[in-house]
Amino acid sequence: MTHARQQPTDRPIQVIAHRGASDDAPEHTLAAYRKAIEDGADALECDVRLTADGHLVCVHDRRVNRTSNGRGAVSALELAELAALDFGSWKDREESESPDWDPVPGELTSVLTLERLLELVVETRAAGRPLQLAVETKHPTRWAGQVEERLLQLLKHFELDAPSADEPSPVRIMSFSARSLHRIQVAAPMLPTVYLMQFVSPRLRDGRLPAGARIAGPGMRIVRNHPGYIERLHRAGHRVHVWTVNEPEDVERCVDLGIEAIITNRPKQVLAQLGRS
Repeated sequence: MTHARQQPTDRPIQVIAHRGASDDAPEHTLAAYRKAIEDGADALECDVRLTADGHLVCVHDRRVNRTSNGRGAVSALELAELAALDFGSWKDREESESPDWDPVPGELTSVLTLERLLELVVETRAAGRPLQLAVETKHPTRWAGQVEERLLQLLKHFELDAPSADEPSPVRIMSFSARSLHRIQVAAPMLPTVYLMQFVSPRLRDGRLPAGARIAGPGMRIVRNHPGYIERLHRAGHRVHVWTVNEPEDVERCVDLGIEAIITNRPKQVLAQLGRS
């Protein structure tokens, strides 16, 4: 395995499990997040969408067609309808071998609510591990505004909505929507916000971020093709969290550029490459 240049021990690159350990388990399932914790991930990442009856669920796509045996938009389905679907067997069909770990069967297939994921985060932190969570709001949606409102309600309920005396906020909010991040900043100014980018906007080439965004979240393609932009982001005082970093050579690029966080489907492999296994 290629080993990345060692980072300073006081501020190692944070390794964030993208939709859980989604290379090993079906994305956004409880099994995927338990596997990520077992693998040693510093933080978990999830996408959230609002159901027709007001529940936040961890589903990436607007529709459930790709990751379940059902059909339809998440926003048009109620939680009970989603709970009746299988969100994991598609992964089994793609794998030629059985997993080398022992997941709980029901946790491989059930839809995951944000509430249940927050319970897992709180349980893990209570056991003495400073696990963090990155929550991405998905847009556009018919529930614009309500997504952020419900998200902040849940974070407040679990006392994860503000930093403590001992550490910065354990939760950050991410989005491709600058408007969503602005809503978060106005309602909860202490929460870190990450502006996700698929390409470099001409008006932001100098390293600025939209109002409401505190951390830059470029895709790996930007890092490969525009390393100078990463340097400009750093000169502007922004931390940089990169998605989705799965290949060893891309991990090396992130290390060389001083990137603060790597979002990956393969937390175990990335941690090993960084010398943290």
